[in-house]
Amino acid sequence: MTRHRFYGSIVSLVALSGCAQAPNVLEAPRGPATGAALRACNELPPALDLANTTFSSATSIPAGELTVAGTPVPAHCRLTGQMNPRLGIDGQRYAVSFEMRLPVQWNGRFFYQANGGLDGVVVPATGPVNGGAATTHALAMGFAVLSSDGGHTASMGAGFGADPQARLDYGYRAATALTPVAKSVIRKAYGKGPDRSYFGGCSNGGRSAMVAASRQPEQYDGYLVGDPGFNLPLAAIANIAGAQAYATLATSPTELASAFTLPERQLVSNAVLAKCDALDGVADGMIQDTAACQVAFQLERDVPACASARDGTCLSTQQKAVIARLFAGATDRSGKVFYATWPYDAGLATAGYASWKFVSPAQRDAPAVAQIFEVPPLKPADFDGIRFAMTSDIDALLAGARSTDGIYSDSGMSFMTPPHPTDLTALKQRGAKMLVYHGTSDPIFSSDDTTRWYEALRATNGGDASDFVRFFRVPGMNHCSGGPSTDQFDMLTPLVDWVENGHAPTQVIASARGAANPAAPNADVPATWSATRTRPLCPYPAVARYNGSGNIESASSFACR
Repeated sequence: MTRHRFYGSIVSLVALSGCAQAPNVLEAPRGPATGAALRACNELPPALDLANTTFSSATSIPAGELTVAGTPVPAHCRLTGQMNPRLGIDGQRYAVSFEMRLPVQWNGRFFYQANGGLDGVVVPATGPVNGGAATTHALAMGFAVLSSDGGHTASMGAGFGADPQARLDYGYRAATALTPVAKSVIRKAYGKGPDRSYFGGCSNGGRSAMVAASRQPEQYDGYLVGDPGFNLPLAAIANIAGAQAYATLATSPTELASAFTLPERQLVSNAVLAKCDALDGVADGMIQDTAACQVAFQLERDVPACASARDGTCLSTQQKAVIARLFAGATDRSGKVFYATWPYDAGLATAGYASWKFVSPAQRDAPAVAQIFEVPPLKPADFDGIRFAMTSDIDALLAGARSTDGIYSDSGMSFMTPPHPTDLTALKQRGAKMLVYHGTSDPIFSSDDTTRWYEALRATNGGDASDFVRFFRVPGMNHCSGGPSTDQFDMLTPLVDWVENGHAPTQVIASARGAANPAAPNADVPATWSATRTRPLCPYPAVARYNGSGNIESASSFACR
């Protein structure tokens, strides 16, 4: 506990040094941001004197030297550094490493780039505007962008969970500590702080954005939340429970994909399309009306049953029972669903879906549950992910993730999850906004969980939260990208327009990848689709419906209603 109090004092010192001249962060955002000129890149490190923070390099990056999705990045200054270096209780060296990219042509805005997975790598701070392969990014738009490793290195794997501070840094404290540092750097670099600040990411980055909205509502004006794992520990345990169920159908625990093969997943996907594709007014290979589809499609009735051996054209009785049970939500010993249900959708027959359902339980979820979410965490030495995933008692894992033992300053899962996910009163009162999107074929974080959260948020706000939070489901999209979907879209521009100009988005236009984006093609897009297919993404509960006439490849032929 002494370690945590010391860290808290460091954060306070950094906050004071970084924000002494900052505008009142409790003020509601007003009007568009304005830019300023960047001082010489090599002059920055000597000008920065922040508590427990060192800057290791400042490099001028000419326009075009870096590209994102085939698009040249404008000229900018790349600043790297570390804060809070220390020796962990496990004997490992820790620090929060970061980089900032400061554009020569700055627009007066700051974007905190929250990264996915277990973090551990300082990825280029370009500021993705969605989870897929958009052709633009925050840095190209003129934002100053920060990225960090979350307080540990990837070489540690999930083993960093043995150190209490590293665990909390990953959960939320790295972002809390870095925010005032980034704003102070911007003030030194441009002679003024950011007029507007935005926080965004997908997957674990989406979780981080939701946690920041709950824990740092006074620091950011807009939050961009993609496919959020805001119940990440429960989702990981649910995926392990799914692996145990699939193992009863598989040839071996190491061949889980044999439980539900690609031809069988394509069979189910086609059956779902047969029942649900035209519910939005046109058969186009996309399911827009997700809610109606769950009523229209029945696995037992609509998928052929095998009369003999499985051959990819049918499902066995046992397969139907297991698959239906998993889509209805993983349960504990009492039969209670502990995470979420899953929508039947068109994106089952993809490599991304198979990776999360059949590979991830042993390779990603087991280490995360055992070494980060359990209290106390298991030691990484000789850890066997397959054995852990196949033999662990689900109720025991749930108890471990929810427990406390006095080591951690935050109890249970609250270091990973928003403390009060449906209480965004402070965010709402200061005029900040949030845009949330989630692929309906996401195989690891269920879009049903995010839908349930948004419904609860609406209920908390008198039945309507659309004046400060809007939620967009992305039909067919797998985890953050991919799937038979229009997964290429820009959510940051409408968020800025909402925050700074008061224009709430009534739709966001999304496009399909493939030939239209050779730098980042999506192999899941059917060949029958136009390479330039577009669709409107609609704020929930509205659904994109065909107007009855017009080119079905064009978003203009659809309306949100």
